[in-house]
Amino acid sequence: FFGTSIYKMGRVIRAQRKGAGGIFRSHTKHRKGAAKHRSLDYSERHGYLKGVVKEIIHDPGRGAPLARVAFRNTQKYKLDKELFVAAEGMYTGQFVYCGKNATLNVGNVLPIGQMPEGTIVCNVEGKAGDRGKFARTSGNYATIVSQNTDTRKTRIKLPSGTKKVVDSNCRAMVGVVAGGGRMDKPLLKAGNAYHKYKAKRNAWPKVRGVAMNPVEHPHGGGNHQHIGHASTVRRDAPAGKKVGLIAARRTGRLRGNVQRGGNHDE
Repeated sequence: FFGTSIYKMGRVIRAQRKGAGGIFRSHTKHRKGAAKHRSLDYSERHGYLKGVVKEIIHDPGRGAPLARVAFRNTQKYKLDKELFVAAEGMYTGQFVYCGKNATLNVGNVLPIGQMPEGTIVCNVEGKAGDRGKFARTSGNYATIVSQNTDTRKTRIKLPSGTKKVVDSNCRAMVGVVAGGGRMDKPLLKAGNAYHKYKAKRNAWPKVRGVAMNPVEHPHGGGNHQHIGHASTVRRDAPAGKKVGLIAARRTGRLRGNVQRGGNHDE
């Protein structure tokens, strides 16, 4: 140890502190649970099950309401309660049907290969049996673009506009996620933003990098609040430098007739 000295240059910046643990962990104490489809079983693969919506509940930190749905257990005399992302128009006491032979009604869960093109769906699986990955936030939906019966693949349009090809056995709920239009009303005051993020995680207020000192952020310092160099930064930049537009393929506004989503084969 004698004769060796460790020099630490600069401060550990905020982006570096957002690793595992610490004060940036999500606030999950009052959350109601993970919203998923039923675990994929024989009944869903070959027929359907009937469930009843017991209640529509608010989940702290989530924009969309959840539906607690009770199904009869397929093996034992008991009820299985599942938490679904609620679709627009679901109500307590509603019967929902899950499985290959379920009808095409709002709130029902069936494989996307069984749905016609143009169907609006939500909580779409990425791989068959993963219980829902895409189009899960309030007001969001995916659209079934085309079906390929030979390869058993379905092409869907995601909320971002990206088109994705997934297995036709992947399940989805029919309809739009409830709670849409949530962002149309402005927060208006700082107190509302405080309570919004209090339920989510430590992500507000956010001090801008240019408002900091040079020791705290690569954009800090200077006699005027300016970055002083390009805001793009390479993918393999060291952690203390990796702020701004990371590995940006392009920057600036999308202008003119530019298609979003990357796929140009409409």
